[in-house]
Amino acid sequence: MYRSLVRFARHESGATAIEYGLVSTFIGMAVIGAFRAYGTALGSFFPKIFELFVFE
Repeated sequence: MYRSLVRFARHESGATAIEYGLVSTFIGMAVIGAFRAYGTALGSFFPKIFELFVFE
């Protein structure tokens, strides 16, 4: 029983998975925040770029 507890305490793959989950959550929150903050500016920026490359 003691060996099982020691082995469980040293096993870190679950902690690594949780860390990756937290990092990806924070990155996702930052991306969503950036889109919310700069969404209207980007909405008017891309049509201007499109007009530069489209020759009618």
